[in-house]
Amino acid sequence: MNRDYPNLCQPLDVCGLRLRNRMCSAPMGATDVDAQGTPGPRTLGFYEARARGGAAIVTVSELVVHPETDGSQMLHLSLKTPGQLAAFTYVADAIARHGAIPSIELSHSGQYAGTYMVDKAAKGELCQYGASDGVRPDGIKVKALTAQQIDSIVEAYAEAAALAQRAGFRMCMVHCGHGWLINQFLSPYFNKRTDEYGGSLENRTRLARRILQAIREKCGPRFAIEMRMSGSELFEGGYDLEEGVRIAQALEELVDIIHVSAGSYQFGFSITHPSMFRDHGCNVYLAAEIKKHVSKPVATLGGLSDPAQMEEIIASGQADLVAMGRGLLADPELPNKVMSNRGDEIVRCMRCFTCMAERPVTQTRRCSLNPRIGRELEGHAIVPVPELDRKRVLVVGGGIAGMVAAYTAAKRGHRVTLCEAGPRLGGILATEAAVPFKQDMYQLGITYATLCERAGVDIRLNTLVDAAWAEEFGADAAVVAVGSEPMSLSFLPVNEDAYVVNVEELYLGGAAVTDEVVVVGGGLTGAECALKYVREGKKVHLVEMRDGIAIDANCRHRPILLKEIEDSAIDVVVNARAKAVTAEGVTVTLPDGSEQLIAGTTVVSAIGQRSRKAAVEDLRDAAPWVRVIGDAWLPRNVTAAVYEGFHAALDI
Repeated sequence: MNRDYPNLCQPLDVCGLRLRNRMCSAPMGATDVDAQGTPGPRTLGFYEARARGGAAIVTVSELVVHPETDGSQMLHLSLKTPGQLAAFTYVADAIARHGAIPSIELSHSGQYAGTYMVDKAAKGELCQYGASDGVRPDGIKVKALTAQQIDSIVEAYAEAAALAQRAGFRMCMVHCGHGWLINQFLSPYFNKRTDEYGGSLENRTRLARRILQAIREKCGPRFAIEMRMSGSELFEGGYDLEEGVRIAQALEELVDIIHVSAGSYQFGFSITHPSMFRDHGCNVYLAAEIKKHVSKPVATLGGLSDPAQMEEIIASGQADLVAMGRGLLADPELPNKVMSNRGDEIVRCMRCFTCMAERPVTQTRRCSLNPRIGRELEGHAIVPVPELDRKRVLVVGGGIAGMVAAYTAAKRGHRVTLCEAGPRLGGILATEAAVPFKQDMYQLGITYATLCERAGVDIRLNTLVDAAWAEEFGADAAVVAVGSEPMSLSFLPVNEDAYVVNVEELYLGGAAVTDEVVVVGGGLTGAECALKYVREGKKVHLVEMRDGIAIDANCRHRPILLKEIEDSAIDVVVNARAKAVTAEGVTVTLPDGSEQLIAGTTVVSAIGQRSRKAAVEDLRDAAPWVRVIGDAWLPRNVTAAVYEGFHAALDI
């Protein structure tokens, strides 16, 4: 067959292994790890999904090699713990049986031990070890590793690799980036040692060299080694790309793949894991430069999910492999879709950080777009129902909740009709077309419209469904996903000459915006709206009655958003309750009882959404079986809409 993305689909031979394509599953943390560091069945299902989805390499993350100096983090592998080797063997088997290469990430977090602990206060009870004595930015003291401890760590890497090899892993990834221990030795910022491990580049690479040599000696020439490094630390005092090239050159003879990432944990989470405010593939240039100077295959990553972009990366020689983390959380089938010329069916990651925010909060995995992540073994697969059990299904509302429900029900074999009152599918997602950094969310609506059409859903636009219409239609099951509508400022005195619009009127209706804007409502929607208009050159004021903005954002996205706002010229006014709106702006009441005019000739209402309760009530008897989902039930977020749409369809 002629492939749409021939370079991305091309096999690659590495260390006696044939990679079936150029798409790899980057390390992503496990989901059910017990107190001894043993992976559970959910972890097996989590990684198996990536292998079944067509990735060439699936890397299990993170295996902590030396609990004595890094005892708080993730997986351990030791013969001392009964059943631990078997658990890893089952995981490796689950990856390999689908044609992927099972790999495991070997890690030591050094002075950042405890990063992923839910109880952050407990980090203070740990002894943090690093390249040098010091104090972390959060005040925790760091103790330099002794020569004897270094020897023990080197041996631990080799032992961990050998046990992983025994369990069936065909390769390992040695984590030398992101500010973890080996990177702390490579970095002139962290490494202030005066012995054989500090000072010159030769000395700073000594620990990495010893570890890589020890693994090769222990595991032999047919066990592939991938080195993950930061091409540049990207902060003042860290090493730059020029030195990153020299580090890669110094170590390439000891590895089979050079995996180039970016940044450092402490100084750039949104760089290491590019946020929606950065370009897709923003870190690819690091891999492209290193590839010019080494002979080993180079892997790149960083917010990648568009097959056309990844094809260009491989075709132009910027890298030999592309790795994805979040992209394969959102759609584990991405490689299979690329290989079968279904690139437009890929559910692309929105870079919302729901996946990474969930881990420190509950120690589980969750993805806004994939309800099965971390729950692969719970029996929630989309399985066709017997023909006799197939129903006539009516889905009312073409937003993301309704589209997910319609698509999922149609894939199960039900006869599905999706009715949307407006002229297009997408619902609230359609508003994101107007926001440059929310294009991935807008694309989600386009993708699901395509998926619904190809699944055979009968899509009826400009069709308002009421009780009479539903009665005449005669569905066996109805899913009510009529969504929500913006709340207005009508509870305030608003002068007739004031110019007040809501976010939907701006984004969908094309309402005009003057040069000075007051956004009333500092939640996630309002904060992002303010950022949009300040980037367009408007003078923007953001007013919030609570004591902080974007409080409804998750714990990973919020700090990044706040930094974007801090670096902008937005005038943020918190603890301010709107009192009246005039042509001159918004009068607010401050905590001390005083009043202040926030000047602006356009007032944007972003105070929230309310469910369309009347429409919901009208449709409560639309069929023998009725489920209300998404914002129609309670206004929340894309995650809730996707999950409820998916499970409603499974329940029919």
